[in-house]
Amino acid sequence: MYPDAPWALPSYLLADPRLLDAGRRRDIGAIFALAKGEDISFNQLATASGLPAERVGRLARGEGEITSLPVLERVSDGLRIPGGVIGLAPRPWERAPAPAHRPPCQAAGEDDPMNRREVLRGALAAGIAAPGLAALARTRHSIDAALTDHASPDLSYWEGTAERYSYGYNGQAPTAVLADLAADFQDMSPLFELPQTVANRARLSHIAAEMAGMTAIVLHDLGQHRDAHAWFNTAGLAAQESGDNRLYAWVLAREAMVPLNFGAPQAAAALAARARHAAGDRPSAFAALASAVAARAYAAQGRRDDALEAVDHVEGLIDQLDNSATADTWFGYPEQKHHVHLSQALTLLGETGRAYTVQERALELSRSPSLMVRALIAIDHASCLVHEAHPDEAAGRAAQAYGELPAAYRTGLTRTRAEALYRQLPAKTRGLDVLRDALAS
Repeated sequence: MYPDAPWALPSYLLADPRLLDAGRRRDIGAIFALAKGEDISFNQLATASGLPAERVGRLARGEGEITSLPVLERVSDGLRIPGGVIGLAPRPWERAPAPAHRPPCQAAGEDDPMNRREVLRGALAAGIAAPGLAALARTRHSIDAALTDHASPDLSYWEGTAERYSYGYNGQAPTAVLADLAADFQDMSPLFELPQTVANRARLSHIAAEMAGMTAIVLHDLGQHRDAHAWFNTAGLAAQESGDNRLYAWVLAREAMVPLNFGAPQAAAALAARARHAAGDRPSAFAALASAVAARAYAAQGRRDDALEAVDHVEGLIDQLDNSATADTWFGYPEQKHHVHLSQALTLLGETGRAYTVQERALELSRSPSLMVRALIAIDHASCLVHEAHPDEAAGRAAQAYGELPAAYRTGLTRTRAEALYRQLPAKTRGLDVLRDALAS
């Protein structure tokens, strides 16, 4: 199934002589300008085409041009411009029955929840690409807009739905979980438009914060940094509206992991500091998570004393958490998660003896650790071996851990960590080629 396009151009515009002339000249900027006249925003055009919004705006003003074939194909697919209009071969979706005309900002199948869910599943099933992200972004935009309006009665179902997702992947591929989250989020969106009590509004905002935060977590795991930040922003808006400061601290701490895991430790440290402040002094899963992320961020910056202080702080907190706070969910801070966080902090600090201990403990705490946890621990272990001047063993261990992952897990976070280790290894390391081949597979 080829995914539908949330911002398909209306049929009358596709027949407009001005658009056909622009298409013959491959003047994508002129097409963007015509689409803007049909109330399709530059942000929507950017999402549909996979271009930065700033560049879309410049193109629409006649500044620059697009010559890249992949970009032309994304524009064709995202706006449903037949390939022949802009000098391309017919696109795969042109062989499917054409969808009924709809206003440009209305998603296909919007009146049919089952169809809408299938559209989202189809858009995301093949992985993270422009059409899937466009559908996902539209869901987020609808929640962003709705958070300034109203909400509803039957919330128990949605609280249960959020709880179900909080238990993590459970063996499912991240893209499958993302598709389900996005579909459920869309189904929940209309609740914001209904009249509500203040208490119900707070409950619904709390659910929205959890759902948006979990969507962001999956996007982060898939390596989609910009979209993860956007969903964390939505989660933060909802958490603040719910009045739950500790939930807001969770959102900030989780968001801090995005820059932390993808090369911006200073930004991560700033977010983690805000999370620690929002969590307050009372022992909680959220306070523990904020301190653990801060420890990793400080260690990545080389701020050894700050990192060790944060490690000591979270070590003190973990002993004070009750059973609900240590639940093995995305909202809890279980002992295994604690050791996974400390593994990276101590590895970055070169505290290899302590790091090996927490790595072993992290694996002991679960008879079947998740695929991602097992791989990340193995890569941390390999990094410790580099610190101890055993690069050959490190390369072999990392190559095996990464190479054994299913394809759906060899992306985003695990790939970033494996690439970072690869860059640590001396040029003459035996097994370097094996790790390079694993990364290229």
